[in-house]
Amino acid sequence: MTDELTPSQYVVLGLIARNGPMTPYELKGRIEQGVENYWPIPHAQLYRDPPRLAELGLLTERAEEHGRRRRVFHLTDAGREALHRWLADPTSSPPETRNPALLKLTFTDLASPAEVAALARTQAARHRQWADAYRQRLADLDPADPATASRTRLLELGIRHEQNYVDFWETLAAESA
Repeated sequence: MTDELTPSQYVVLGLIARNGPMTPYELKGRIEQGVENYWPIPHAQLYRDPPRLAELGLLTERAEEHGRRRRVFHLTDAGREALHRWLADPTSSPPETRNPALLKLTFTDLASPAEVAALARTQAARHRQWADAYRQRLADLDPADPATASRTRLLELGIRHEQNYVDFWETLAAESA
């Protein structure tokens, strides 16, 4: 049954495993701080996934007794096992890339050199900003946090990825000018 989980459902399991019981609103905040840069999840999905995971026995749901009576989701042993099986599987589906700039790049033979150079300069600047943001996040990591090692790996990959984009777009801008 857990073989049918979606990537966003695994994200929910992973965030609750790492951070403890959470509400969908708290999940939304964690997504914005982490995976959203490379795996955007619609906020509505973060309100649908936890109840579905509870139906599957991978989470339990408890309503707060006082205040707003928010729905708080807790990881079950079955949820931890499903997350572990997913993490232990070295395979993954092919990456998904939806990049509007790459769509434009596909048709740059139909644009003027000045338009290509403008696109390239804009994209280089955007990717430079993202690389700098990842560098700042890397510098801000807490060495005492057990998740720092995995976050460091991810941020280092993100920095390299963005730097490759910067290098490509800067070269294209120079060649097109």
